[in-house]
Amino acid sequence: MNSRSVKLFNLEWFGDTEIEMNFPAEWDVQICYMEGKDAPPLTHEGFLKAFDNPIGTRKIRDLARGKKEVAVVFDDMSRPTNVGQIAHYALAELKAAGVSDSSIRFIVALGAHGAHSLMDFRKKLGDDITNRFPIYNHNPYEGCTLLGKTSRGTPVEINTEFMHCDLKIGIGVITPHVSFGFSGGGKIVLPGLASMDSIWHNHFKIGGRGAPTKEFPLGKLDPSVGLAKYENNALRLDMEEATRMAGLDLKIDAIVNYQRETVALFVGDPIEEHAVGVKTAMGHYGTTPIRDVDLVVTSAYSKANESPIAALLASQILKKAGGDVVVISGAPAGMATHYLVRSAGKFIGGRIWGKRENFPLPIKRLFLISEYADWAGWDVFGPVKDINWMKTWEETVTLLKEDYGQGTKVAVIPDGTIQYFI
Repeated sequence: MNSRSVKLFNLEWFGDTEIEMNFPAEWDVQICYMEGKDAPPLTHEGFLKAFDNPIGTRKIRDLARGKKEVAVVFDDMSRPTNVGQIAHYALAELKAAGVSDSSIRFIVALGAHGAHSLMDFRKKLGDDITNRFPIYNHNPYEGCTLLGKTSRGTPVEINTEFMHCDLKIGIGVITPHVSFGFSGGGKIVLPGLASMDSIWHNHFKIGGRGAPTKEFPLGKLDPSVGLAKYENNALRLDMEEATRMAGLDLKIDAIVNYQRETVALFVGDPIEEHAVGVKTAMGHYGTTPIRDVDLVVTSAYSKANESPIAALLASQILKKAGGDVVVISGAPAGMATHYLVRSAGKFIGGRIWGKRENFPLPIKRLFLISEYADWAGWDVFGPVKDINWMKTWEETVTLLKEDYGQGTKVAVIPDGTIQYFI
């Protein structure tokens, strides 16, 4: 679709606003919409139907009868999930089974991400849940119980509080993922509730992520893993073994639209519901690309604190000779801390950190539209000294017009953090 004016969503968790972008009339601008762009939000009846018809297991109320300790695990601020909305339905099921509030705790599945604050919990869960229940950060360095090893040799060390519970429920989202293929399912256990040793073995030894090179600035991956690769994905298969070992009883996974609204919900056995949900996700997030473009403009709305994902997707459709990428990165809290892959200074970083000397090919210039420049956060993607930090689209397009004129081929990706190219 050719367009001169486009509105993209911005500022996830911090107002959820729109940014209007007007393009020069002489540019050829086309929008790369995902297939599910018009999917409406799920109704109350739709939520009830999902909980009343779990996939591969019994209803929560049946699983919960007689249970003494319940863990509700949820994804963190790097995911667009409206956990609070979903959790209320799960809590209603627990209440129907006679489970008291004093038996329930929430644990955020941080994996190797940094700890969250009460403000973060309020954004994800809402004030009602935050005021009623204790909410804990997972710590990948302490308080994990060794359960054994997967068939691929990954040591399965899982959050001890979680393992003390006799009913374990997870809430998350299915979106395309740069290495696991798709998020969701048992990923809330590994890496979500795993130790750093477990995460490292899964990501590095199984996933094959190595030191960065010019060709592979984020490290070369095992051929079976990658964005939207589901079948025979080594990371996923290893993760599913760990999930079974940890005893996750039930998983709830959402699929979202451009506004971060839940448009589909899958409830049930963590492996089985994920397989069903991924089939829907493939069609929903799949996007027909516009190839060989001069300039790509994308929002990073749904995973704003992992904005480099959007830039990486944009790089896939630039012309071979190279082009420019503009990312709308509304992340007042900055990029997500990642203790495995991020830097912790000029000379130190996580176990699989390495200095990024170049942007992924064929990106020539990278423009970040944000009120909040996160220098340390973006060095995971490339040399921050070469990033063009911009405040507004207006100043960005003024600068771009100095180099781009009649017939400039432009692709707009409404949300490069949840889309993938078919």
